[in-house]
Order: sequence, then C-alpha cells, then structure tokens
Amino acid sequence: MDYQETLTYLYNSAPLFQQIGKDAYKEGLENTIRLDEYFGHPHQRFRTIHVAGTNGKGSCSHTLAAILQSAGYKTGLYTSPHLVDFRERIRVNGIPVSQDFVIRFVEQHRAFFEPLHPSFFELTTAMAFLYFAEQKVDVAVIEVGLGGRLDCTNIIHPDLCLITNISFDHVQFLGNTLEKIATEKAGIIKPHVPVVIGETTPETYPVFKEKADSEHAPIVFAEEEQLLKQTSRNADGTYLYQTADYKDLTGELGGLCQQKNTNTLLSAIRQLIKAGYPIGETNVREGFAHVCELTGLMGRWQKLSDRPTLVCDTGHNTGGMQYIAEQLSLQTYRTLRIVIGMVNDKDISGVLSMLPKEACYYFTQASVKRALPAEKVKEAAAGFGLKGNIYPNVGAAVEAARKDAAAEDFIFVGGSSFIVADLLSLNN
Repeated sequence: MDYQETLTYLYNSAPLFQQIGKDAYKEGLENTIRLDEYFGHPHQRFRTIHVAGTNGKGSCSHTLAAILQSAGYKTGLYTSPHLVDFRERIRVNGIPVSQDFVIRFVEQHRAFFEPLHPSFFELTTAMAFLYFAEQKVDVAVIEVGLGGRLDCTNIIHPDLCLITNISFDHVQFLGNTLEKIATEKAGIIKPHVPVVIGETTPETYPVFKEKADSEHAPIVFAEEEQLLKQTSRNADGTYLYQTADYKDLTGELGGLCQQKNTNTLLSAIRQLIKAGYPIGETNVREGFAHVCELTGLMGRWQKLSDRPTLVCDTGHNTGGMQYIAEQLSLQTYRTLRIVIGMVNDKDISGVLSMLPKEACYYFTQASVKRALPAEKVKEAAAGFGLKGNIYPNVGAAVEAARKDAAAEDFIFVGGSSFIVADLLSLNN
C-alpha cells in the first residue's frame, strides 16, 4: 500500500471519531494496554508531559513543545485532530511523522491489531508512542484526546500534568455537569506528579483539589499564582506580555484565549524548571514568539489574507466561542462576514447565541459525516436573528464571502475544526 491507501485503510478499518463521532468512541483502556504490551511499552523510553482540558490544550501543547525544542530537547508532540494531513498528529521537533513510518506500521502490525478492532485514536496513540521511542525523543508532549481518565494516552507516567480548563463539550461521554467533566479530566492526575490547573470554577476547584490530595500530587492553580501581570498588543497583532518572570514577552498566537493559556503556561514552565528541566529565559521567549514555525501549529486565530482580512479559528464550543465573539467585536471593518458550520454533537444554540447579529452569514458544512447540514445551521441561526445564505461546502462559502467583500471587510471562518480543516486544505 502507498500512503494514501494506508490512510484509507486506517479510516475504514478503525472508526474515526473525527468522521463519525460517538460510534467511534471506545470506553476503557483494554485495547490500549494490549497494544502497549505488544509494542514493548514504548512510552516508558522517553519523558512525557500530559495536557488535558476542554479548550486551549492544543495551543498549550504546541507552545510547551516549542519551548522544549528551543531548550535543546528532541521533542515529540502528539495532538488531535489533524487539519490537513494525518501526519500533523505525530511530530518530532515540529517535523511530521514520515509517510514511510505510517505505511510500515500498518503493514508490519495489522495482523496483531486487526482482531482487536481498535478505535482510530487507540491505534494512532500506539503509533505515536512507538515512533517517539524509535526516534529516541527526550520528551514528548502528549495531548489528551477525549476526557482523561479513560483516554488511551492515560497510560503514561508524566513529569507534569496540565489541565487547562473545564467547560461543556462531549457531554454524551464525559457527563452533563462541570463536576462530572472535571472528574474525567482529573483522571490524568498521577501519584506524586505535579499538576497545574489553568482555570477553575466553583464546581471544578474542589474536584481537582480532592483528586490531587488523594494522589499526593502537588497541585498549582495558575489563577492563584497569576504570573501574567499585564497584556498589550503589538502592531502586528501579536501579544506583549508582562509577567512575573519575563519582561516584554512576545506571544505569536493572537487569539484572546491565549491570555488565559499564557498564564497557565507560565505556571507550567515554573514546575518544569522545578522538576529539573534546564529551560532558560531565551528558550521561553523563542517558544512563545515562534510556536507556529517550530511546531507547525495552525488554525488558532490564523490570518490567511488581508484586504479583505480573512481569519480562521478552530474554536467550536461555548467555551471557545466566547473568546472568538469578543475578539470579533474588537475588529475594525466595514462589514463582518462569517462563514460558519458545525458538527452534530455540539451545543449549537450556545455557540450561535454568542455571535453578532449584524454580520452577514454564509452557512455551510464540512466534509465529514458528523457535519450538521447547512440548512439546519441556518434554521437554528434564524432563532438568534442571524441571517445569510446556504452554501454546499466551505470552498463555495468562502468564495462567495470574498466575492461579496470590500477591501475593508473582515471575513471569519469557523464554528468547527473541520470547517477550518476544509479551508486550509483549499490553500494547501
């Protein structure tokens, strides 16, 4: 099989949550443990950092990886979902896993894993751990796929656990209260392993505290440390942070949510230094200022063009959309045009309720089975006074928005990671 045939095999033989949603979810770690035993426990051959949370875990994972790379570590990075190419999920020093390795993994090991009927994420996690071990990485930043307690990344014993925040997402798996969701995320907390909590609510704080205490795990609440003192904007849209440890720290990522992420990361960096990681000020500055170049991060308030300005963002739940809505309100434009689509397992009403009524909307759907039909998005949007037309795919919607736009207009594309994925695939 060539690379494309291998991907087709993986997508067809192992259910892909990215495509079909809940039917791809497998609860429990039985398959993960069997795969790990078969491959000889590869995750034990490198150090790890474990990152969970509802929003921000991707940005935090990439930034930590960038800082570690700058510090001279050969750094693995495992994240999901991918936007353009499957290989984005598994990187070493920012370079995606090779096509040859993906092909070889399937050809050499399918006889073992086919009878297990693993999920796509179970299989790719095993692939990532094996690749990092073969590449002899020093440390790998591992992003949780879904939840934490029963996530198949949760077999690692990391040097640090990081939980960014808790809001409502994947409630059909994780529970319909913040306490239940926090309990699942807190499942990554390990005995005696330091844990940093980025944001809490009155419902989630005691859940994290109780779990950390029961595991004798040192716990740090970034909101209490408050190492980020002041934030301002540079002319190019990047952030200038004043922090307790670094003066005039430039942050490349421009979304409003990055202020919260930065405060969380500052606490995490302190804990890594305390754990013996020789991270210097230059490494922190390099990682924050060049995270996209160092790790290949895409889709976080990413500007794709000027005149008209076109920005995309992968924020897709109420926690993420509140920052996007606020950021849209701060932009200067003649007309705001929003290309939007969603998937069928999200709180569509919660997201739509936050969006500006004065914008022109281009309702569409992503090229995944989970995509909510554009007609249904438009119908739901009408209940919140949002008006626009329907387009069969992201390309058609963006083309229409660009055709309608004046140079002074602002076009935002989002609502789902998969809408952004389709957009970036057009430009690839």
